[in-house]
Amino acid sequence: MAALLAGAAQAAESPPVPRCAATARFDLAAGAPEGAPEVCVSADEPTTFVFDSRLAEGAVEFQPEGRLADWAPGKEGLSLTVIPKGDYLPGERIKVTVRFADGAAPATASFWLVGHAARGMRRVEVFRKPRPPDVCEKERDEAQAEARQCQEDKARLLAERGEPGGLMGAVWLEGAGFVSSRDIRSKVRKQPTNALGLDDAWSYSYTRKGETHPASVAVRLSLTNPSAEPWTLAGAALVDSAGEQVELARWPLAPIPANGAGAVVVGIKGERAQLGCPCTLKLWEAQGPRTFTLGNVTFPEGKAKGP
Repeated sequence: MAALLAGAAQAAESPPVPRCAATARFDLAAGAPEGAPEVCVSADEPTTFVFDSRLAEGAVEFQPEGRLADWAPGKEGLSLTVIPKGDYLPGERIKVTVRFADGAAPATASFWLVGHAARGMRRVEVFRKPRPPDVCEKERDEAQAEARQCQEDKARLLAERGEPGGLMGAVWLEGAGFVSSRDIRSKVRKQPTNALGLDDAWSYSYTRKGETHPASVAVRLSLTNPSAEPWTLAGAALVDSAGEQVELARWPLAPIPANGAGAVVVGIKGERAQLGCPCTLKLWEAQGPRTFTLGNVTFPEGKAKGP
């Protein structure tokens, strides 16, 4: 019974066997899942990595440093030998990262050197399937272009599905009747940091029969986009002369294309349309920091019709 208990105690005190790879070959490919494979190494015993691609000069890193007795790259840059110190413990880990000289992808490779009392690998072969940088850049550009096209198609479909009501619809359809308009392009103040250029600006107010205060106000802007990326309206707000800010409904006719022109209509109805202007109009894009701001925005006085 005592012998059994002693044996159990010794088993409980034994360090766990490190989980590290006993394989002698690894295959690297661009776009492979991230993560560094684990390689068994033993104290005071060399492990040599043999690569089929040349390493860049001076492009070997260890984290943490100071736990190797020695390390050296091969003369032709196609190998790397590491020797852990004599007190390197089972389960201890060092991450080694190498960078290849040809600039192709994958550009680097990383491995964990995991201490093991008996299973230290002597030779590890690393095979790489390089992809030229221009191929990777082309695939990246194609993916970005596809994402931009999806955004543009989505905005166009949303605009086509639901026509705007109230004043915004009247502005777009240039309806008459209760709509008063004003050319404000020469009156507004443009911010020098604006991401878009201004070609034309009109403000509108809508007044119901028998009423004198506007039931709705709106602004229609013709804009130019000098950027190499499309610009899509995501939000708009008016700040009145008292500093109160109200968010506006918006109807982007379509994303403003790169190095192109487009138009947007924004507005508000109800009591909040009775703003104390001159106001400041703010527009911002769907994704990104590019904004557009106009100061001194005014609206025409509504001209009520008789009953």
